[in-house]
Amino acid sequence: MDYQTYKPSEELAYFVKCCWTLESPKEETYEKQTIVPDGCMEMIFHYGDLYSQYLENGNSLIQPKCFVIGQLTRPLEIKPTGETGIFSVRFHPNGFLPFASVPIKEMENTAVPLEKLFGQDGREIEQQILTASSTAERIKLIETFLLNRLADTETIDRIVKSTVETILTANGQLSVKELSKRTDVNRRQLERKFSSAIGLSPKQLSKTIRLQATLKMLLNKKFTSLTALAYENEFYDQAHFIKDFKDLTGFTPKEFYGNNLKMSSLFYGTD
Repeated sequence: MDYQTYKPSEELAYFVKCCWTLESPKEETYEKQTIVPDGCMEMIFHYGDLYSQYLENGNSLIQPKCFVIGQLTRPLEIKPTGETGIFSVRFHPNGFLPFASVPIKEMENTAVPLEKLFGQDGREIEQQILTASSTAERIKLIETFLLNRLADTETIDRIVKSTVETILTANGQLSVKELSKRTDVNRRQLERKFSSAIGLSPKQLSKTIRLQATLKMLLNKKFTSLTALAYENEFYDQAHFIKDFKDLTGFTPKEFYGNNLKMSSLFYGTD
């Protein structure tokens, strides 16, 4: 598999974390792949074959050709149906709000087709991206599309932005009480702001960011034992560590380290 990331333009860097591409030939076959929540929404364009998405009830569906995936609160299992060709825009945790046409909370764990979100404009950018001849052309097209829709920057909540930055800097290790104290905003108000701007509560985002920091240490082998890993990331105890880990990855830390480390650097949002 060939995975590449690209920095956004200065005008969009406030909203967009990166663009990325993923390609693999049809001859390569893969088992189910697990995507772990990372607090970021993504706009996905499949210019290759489509992916199956597995549901909680054990059934599966074919993902749309082009869509925005809402905030994940649980692991997402997918599987390629053929040759992979993906172009994606990864937004910062609060970065998609200015472009949203439906409440972000309603998009949770859901692949929403671009046509549903943007109507005729969605259909047009779909066709343009899918028929583009290079990644550079795709980046130029999607950045023009996003900048044209960035009419109302009043949707940017400075309190949410600064709180997200605090959560990221602290690797998700601060309590909601501490976050509320630092922002001088009461807990309920902070939760309402996060729900509308991000689609996650401060607690959910912190849990996700802490897990991502833990995964990064796991991938880089910067730990001496799983117990030390839990301690380093300030989990309350080993049971709490195992529960949070399994909630967001679908595996215990031991299972993950044994079976999923090889593919995880690609699909776990740690760049």
